[in-house]
Amino acid sequence: MGAIGGELLRTERLRLRPWTTSPRDIARLTDIYTREEITRWVGGTPSVPPAELVARWAQVSVLDERYGCWAIERRDASVAGTVLFKPLPNGVGEVEVGWHLHPDSWGHGFATEAARAVIERGFAAGVPEVYAVVRPGNRASMAVCARLGMQPLGRFRRWYDVELETFRLMAPVVVE
Repeated sequence: MGAIGGELLRTERLRLRPWTTSPRDIARLTDIYTREEITRWVGGTPSVPPAELVARWAQVSVLDERYGCWAIERRDASVAGTVLFKPLPNGVGEVEVGWHLHPDSWGHGFATEAARAVIERGFAAGVPEVYAVVRPGNRASMAVCARLGMQPLGRFRRWYDVELETFRLMAPVVVE
């Protein structure tokens, strides 16, 4: 697997890289985050323009390089979507893994592959557990959580002021 922070992470089929303000990335971000089939699961369209979103995501890794928000890039260099690994808002240190993929990238296992990569990287860097929060009814994301081995904890309103299905995965115990 790859390095931490702004450097690349690689999986068998994907490379995870920082989003940029290139016209190509901005166009893809706009396409992803203005689609009803995406925004209904992420709480609406972003409240800031795509270039500011990129800047905010870049700041995620500044204070702690274990965290980040990356573009999921396929081998053909097309961007499938976003994977994130960051502290949950209003929490007490809980770390969230999340994914937002363009519909043209659904059904290929990219969300699971990208999420697994950032989770493994986080566990290797000492993160003890990871959470995923999913809007009720988002069966596709719940299936990704199951494929990742995450345990369902029920519905909580703790972090985003909306009731969300919550899943947790504990870091493997290393026996020496």
